[in-house]
Amino acid sequence: MARTTRLFTALRIGTALAALAAATPGLSQDIENTPGAGDEQVNPDEATETTGDIVVTARRREENLQDVPIAVTAYTGEALEAIGATDITDISDTTPNVTLETSRGTNTTLTAFIRGVGQQDPVAGFEAGVGIYLDDVYLNRPQAAVLDIYEVERIEILRGPQGTLYGRNTIGGAVKYVTKRLPRDPSLRVRATIGTYDQADLVVSGSAPITDDFRIGASLARLSRGGFGDNATTGRENYNKDVWAGRFSAEGDLGRAFLRFSADYTKDSSDPRGGHRLIPSLVTNTPVLDNVFDSRGGLLDPEQQVEAGGGAFHADLELSDALTFRSITAFRADKSDSPIDFDALPAVDVDVPAVYKNNQLSQELQLVYDSGPLAVLLGGYFLDANAETVFDVRLPGGVTALTFGDVDTETFAIFADASYDFAEMFSVSLGGRYTWDERTSDILRQVYLGGGGSPFFGGTGRVIALQSDFTGTATFKEFTPRASVAFRPSDDHNLYASYAKGFKGGGFDPRGVSTACRGPSGALCTSTELFEFMSFDPETVDSYELGWKASLLDRRVNFALAAFHADYKDVQVPSSVGTVINGQQTFIGVTTNAGKARFQGVEFEGNARVAEDFGADGDLLSFAWSLGYINADYKQFIDARGIDVADRRKIQNTPKWTASGTLNYGTPAFGGRFNAITTLSYRSKVSQFELPIPGLDQKGFALWDASLVWVADNDRWSVGLHGKNLTDKEYIVSGYNFLRQNQDTGQFVLANGQPGLSSTLGAEGVLTAYYGNPRQVYLTVGLNF
Repeated sequence: MARTTRLFTALRIGTALAALAAATPGLSQDIENTPGAGDEQVNPDEATETTGDIVVTARRREENLQDVPIAVTAYTGEALEAIGATDITDISDTTPNVTLETSRGTNTTLTAFIRGVGQQDPVAGFEAGVGIYLDDVYLNRPQAAVLDIYEVERIEILRGPQGTLYGRNTIGGAVKYVTKRLPRDPSLRVRATIGTYDQADLVVSGSAPITDDFRIGASLARLSRGGFGDNATTGRENYNKDVWAGRFSAEGDLGRAFLRFSADYTKDSSDPRGGHRLIPSLVTNTPVLDNVFDSRGGLLDPEQQVEAGGGAFHADLELSDALTFRSITAFRADKSDSPIDFDALPAVDVDVPAVYKNNQLSQELQLVYDSGPLAVLLGGYFLDANAETVFDVRLPGGVTALTFGDVDTETFAIFADASYDFAEMFSVSLGGRYTWDERTSDILRQVYLGGGGSPFFGGTGRVIALQSDFTGTATFKEFTPRASVAFRPSDDHNLYASYAKGFKGGGFDPRGVSTACRGPSGALCTSTELFEFMSFDPETVDSYELGWKASLLDRRVNFALAAFHADYKDVQVPSSVGTVINGQQTFIGVTTNAGKARFQGVEFEGNARVAEDFGADGDLLSFAWSLGYINADYKQFIDARGIDVADRRKIQNTPKWTASGTLNYGTPAFGGRFNAITTLSYRSKVSQFELPIPGLDQKGFALWDASLVWVADNDRWSVGLHGKNLTDKEYIVSGYNFLRQNQDTGQFVLANGQPGLSSTLGAEGVLTAYYGNPRQVYLTVGLNF
């Protein structure tokens, strides 16, 4: 009832703002000059540009990317189309110190890391370290966050803590996905793709003016692909894609106000994503499959399906030429039904049917002043979110552990940021945020015997143990400042230094087992001891950065160079381990607040016009590059034995080196423009978890992509031939492990500590990997009316 009341309150605020805007006469917004407002087709000459003359809103106002004193990489929609990008995970190959990948046994859940900060486990109860924004609306959970790329204006990746300019504080960085605004004239755009593995995509977008000041538009996407492999047990395809998606928007100019309502919906009915076993099964000695995209997992309960969607109302009211009031009201919800077969075998041995349900209501208010040397932003943010996770862990012998975790989060924040140009060459920016988070968690763990699992998933098992029945509430408050100074000796150079503090609230591990908590005497914990056992503390980071952005040789060369240092405290490290409680094998969530970590690194990215007008009038050869280096290590990590094992732990999902180079040759041809684009990207060795895992950790590897693109002079037609991972490299992006390891060396051992393989959960042992996409080739045709 309280949530419904808050929803109606937020909607009344939005309606009142619309009425206020409609009653205000005066200047209308010039939509035709808004970036992304037109119907332009692919501009393949811009496919290599991630710095330079790109307009971004990283500081909540339109600025040239070169002028922003923040480490930002931006991709225009035209550039993404030119290289054949399909979803947001594609952009991490060419963005320094960034990892974006699909989470383990899921199809649409996102794992995101920036500069060593992120969230590995998508279970409820943990805040994301990297914020994902869809048209300035923060997505509170990683489920359904692998956003497909269609009708996108641009994508911005901001590295480092964000909080004084954005609705939700994010400790590691932010990814902003910005969709296109509607043009004033009627438009129709069709984009069709066919390719290997039976890929067949179709995106149709259209818009029309209803009056001179009001427009509506919609996009419908059908995205499908056969599997990269097969499930030998169920006969279903593995790593296939079966998605329907759509967006609707309505935009209006009412005097000095711009109003936009947008809504989106996605339904993913892809088959379950099965993992590849890296070892023969320990009991039945089932051999490893030859194809890394094949699986043997037999779990089909529940039916794999993801549904996600939401609506948002944006209102911008110009109170004067220098003062703008902005409101963003949004509601989102998603549900993921996911059967995850951890052991990837037909037998019931660590089979996990899971359901994730999330909903959120958010309201953001901003007052933006921008005149002369002074720019000020004042903001307030409210988020009311619920995340629910329910899953069985089915083990040999008919034993099932049902875990139910329900997490409510209420967040209030006020923030401010001000920039002042003391002189033409010198400016200072100061900001601050006060965040108030309240988190309430209900955690239930019941153990069932027989009946094929718990009643929640259709089983008829009987309860034999209650391991957790816990409710906890905690409040986390923090002030996080930000400051930067910028020096511009000329229009083509921007040198800056910045400091920012990041904060992420604590919470309760929904996989925690309260009966595993024992006091000093060995008895069950008191209520105070149990609260400490089930909870984890907030984490903070102090981030320092030096940067230089420049345009050289008459703007033929653009680059951004940044060096950073971050001190990370109370690092939240969620994990789950197999254990035995009262003689019964089960698993338990273990969340550690590692004491300290330090991140230091350098990022260098840019683009250069190598040659112009050679051979034929209009020829252009350009080169773009990105280079990221990070030295990320723990300085203090106290394990369950009370021993500091910092020198034996790794920062997960964070390669020391990331690099890419892209060549783009363009020339006039056949009544249009032809471009040949090729990219080589590299990522060094990465550790999937804090403890190194032989066989599962991925060694350094390179990927090679290429595109041939032709665009007609009148922008009516475009044709693109795209190849991804042309060398067909096999590389691991994630996985599961439930084998006993030596906590000092990371080597696999038997129960007696001798070298060998022994399971900590289930009988057959779990060492299961998920792989990045193999070689794909596809042809895309675009038609624009």
